[in-house]
Amino acid sequence: MKIKGKVVILDKILNNLDKLVIDFVNVLKRHTDYVLVSGYVAILFGRSRISEDIDILIPKIDEGNFKKLYKDLSKEFWCINEEEISELFELLQTKHSIRFARKKKVIPNIELKFADSLIDKETLKEKAKVKIRGVTLFISPIEIQIPYKLIVLGSEKDKEDALHLKEVFKGHVSEEKIKYYESLIKEYGK
Repeated sequence: MKIKGKVVILDKILNNLDKLVIDFVNVLKRHTDYVLVSGYVAILFGRSRISEDIDILIPKIDEGNFKKLYKDLSKEFWCINEEEISELFELLQTKHSIRFARKKKVIPNIELKFADSLIDKETLKEKAKVKIRGVTLFISPIEIQIPYKLIVLGSEKDKEDALHLKEVFKGHVSEEKIKYYESLIKEYGK
């Protein structure tokens, strides 16, 4: 792993989860911005654990653009929640997530959500770039990821993810920024 500013260069063999993410974001990026968050970020950087879902935040888009995105995603993926596009859009509008998986599969799946909260929007705005095998992925800044996992999510698995990221990025993250985001998360919640 090499780190150059906000760009991380990974040289690893892609697993099935990575391939799912890459295939999904290749469709997603034709329609909107995105950022990968939560457990997959730790897994991407070598945390040894299984995940059934990959969390992705996108900025709010209008229903017309969502329909185009859904139509494009439907070529390779199916939505687990619902088939009615207007119902799916309503779920996103009301701060819920929707899940997509490869056709004829349920797990692993992608949990897609609008960036609604201040922290979500900051995560999208400050995203970091990961280059892996010629592909670019956008992830949550590690300085947000660590306190978010510790404070908001807080499960044993999330605490272990945060500790793993702290160890992997030791000397490459700003403790000052981690403290700043920690206070922001405590003040404004998720």
